[in-house]
Amino acid sequence: MNPQPISKVAQREATVEKLITVARLLFTTRGYAETSTEDIVRAAQVTRGALYHHFKDKRDLFTAVLERVQAQIAERIEQATSHTTDPETELRLGCRAFLECSLEPDVQRIALIDAPAVVGWSVWRKLDAAHPRQGLGTALRALQVTPLEAVTYLLSGAMNEAVLWIAQSDDSAQSLEDADRSLQKIISSLISST
Repeated sequence: MNPQPISKVAQREATVEKLITVARLLFTTRGYAETSTEDIVRAAQVTRGALYHHFKDKRDLFTAVLERVQAQIAERIEQATSHTTDPETELRLGCRAFLECSLEPDVQRIALIDAPAVVGWSVWRKLDAAHPRQGLGTALRALQVTPLEAVTYLLSGAMNEAVLWIAQSDDSAQSLEDADRSLQKIISSLISST
């Protein structure tokens, strides 16, 4: 009895997944500039044609990897806040989870170091808005913080700077604690002023 042939859609999805997974590992360990498309196709065991069939170029593949990293950051924040319905606790736990993500090598290299230079500031900000910043805005809205848009952007910007600082620190664990302690004070001030 012969096994069922794999559908074209399943083949496509498997190839795309393999390329993203391999590229993520290579971009994390080597960085974008030091990773060639030849490195990616060799490690993924696909042809160069397969890469260019699914992605316009290396930058397009990097963007797909970055989107995956950003989505997983949002998932980690959601997991950290899933056990509470209190908006303040949710905000505090979500902010802490976002800061903790900066300790992950793939987040550091892909989302914080390489992304702004590779995809550009506007694309990087658009992806941030679609994932972590959107959840932040939702939490601040639930707390009736005003002016909502300004506070969301300010707090998001502060946290983005904090994760860059944590990622580049000689003592990332201590920097994380210092950043979280400071961030919690900012949150307390915001809440007390509403």
